[in-house]
Amino acid sequence: MAILVTGGAGYIGSHAIKYILEENEEIIVADNFSTGHKEALFGGKLYEGDIRDEQFLDKVFKENSIEGVIHFAASSLVGESMIDPYKYYDNNVSGTLCLLKKMNEYNVNKIVFSSTAATYGEPNNIPILEAEDTYPTNTYGETKLSMEKMMKWFDKAYGIKYISLRYFNAAGAHESAKIGENHKVETHLIPLILQVPLGKREHIYIFGDDYNTEDGTCIRDYIHVMDLASAHYLAFEHLRKGNDSDIFNLGNGKGFSVKEVIETARKVTNHLIPAVIEGRRAGDPAVLIASSDKARKVLGWEPKYDDLEYIIRTAWNWHKN
Repeated sequence: MAILVTGGAGYIGSHAIKYILEENEEIIVADNFSTGHKEALFGGKLYEGDIRDEQFLDKVFKENSIEGVIHFAASSLVGESMIDPYKYYDNNVSGTLCLLKKMNEYNVNKIVFSSTAATYGEPNNIPILEAEDTYPTNTYGETKLSMEKMMKWFDKAYGIKYISLRYFNAAGAHESAKIGENHKVETHLIPLILQVPLGKREHIYIFGDDYNTEDGTCIRDYIHVMDLASAHYLAFEHLRKGNDSDIFNLGNGKGFSVKEVIETARKVTNHLIPAVIEGRRAGDPAVLIASSDKARKVLGWEPKYDDLEYIIRTAWNWHKN
């Protein structure tokens, strides 16, 4: 039986597929290529289409024996979500509703969901535990939380078991440098920094250096994309064993400041990378660090690539090639 991976041609999805294929699994990929790239796919049977299209999903489910789903397909730009909430509710929430409807119709009862730390909003405690209150501060986080709640009720009504993986700052690239972070609109810190030595921008902006942190800049938990890939497969295996639905944080459990990330990038690239201080951005918490103790204990997950220099080096090898 096959695993259906929605949004499999995207950044995290393509790395997950690379990992899962090496576990000798059969993969079906569904992607509309609004943000994904065909050249990022290492294998799997590809269906090009949109998960909001019921006829498209009927074709995918009818033509394949699908055991379960790993669901990446979603719009994910925080800033865009605030100016175009319709797009995010339509793509993320409506798309997931359509997918769950077809899973129920075709008796597919396992789904691993790519969620986000943005479901928490401004956390009250650091490190963040899964029991933390969820008050998203942007439309993107709100839609992801809505998707989680939808899965909870589909589980209660139809027995579709789910695992939601709330992760923090995905970063890095596959060690082969054949796939990496390739967004049409880039908003993530590490690739933005690397655009300076690549000659695509003159400097990197630091938004706020007056936070209550050691060097005044925001601290974030960066997690290598291949560690995320392994977690998705472990979560699927967990559901295979008949375990109940659950939610897990994924992070390294330690944070790095913006200035630390820039300094490490300077070391990796051997480039000065000028930085310009700007005012704070609204809604940026000072510190976001995950507790992944639950994922380690329950799923047996152990991040292998938690060294910031290694994370940035793999990203740099991808971008410069």
